[in-house]
Amino acid sequence: MTLAIPLTGDAISPQAHRLLAAVRELVELSRGTVTVEQAVPVDPAEPVADEPESVLGGPEVRLLTASRQALLDGEALPLTRLEFDLLQYLAERPRRVFTRAQLLAAVWGYERAGERTVDVHVRRLRLKLGGQLPLITTVYGVGYRLADDARIVVLPHD
Repeated sequence: MTLAIPLTGDAISPQAHRLLAAVRELVELSRGTVTVEQAVPVDPAEPVADEPESVLGGPEVRLLTASRQALLDGEALPLTRLEFDLLQYLAERPRRVFTRAQLLAAVWGYERAGERTVDVHVRRLRLKLGGQLPLITTVYGVGYRLADDARIVVLPHD
């Protein structure tokens, strides 16, 4: 199946990113492939310049684990202890889907709390990270995972 999504402007909207993420998840379940191509009119007279990595991959988050600091494109990101731990846990385990119960046990250290606690922390973390590119993907009916396009660098030593 071929799906064409016409996009206008320089950036892909958060809604388009969510749609592409949903399509990727559906394809992964059936072992298909997803190819995202951006049609850009090219003037053959102009030399082609590579775009900076920050434009292509969205925002970059750096987690400095020794000092427990988070940087969003070089700017300090004020995260609570649990928000930092949640983001670090997901970043260290890319492409894995975690249920709310698994995240409660791993990040919070207990299993008997309300699972909606995870939803609240994910929502707050998403707000702080900005909506340009969703870094945490919801896998409906299951839980959460780090987005494939997420640019998160975990640095164990500052």
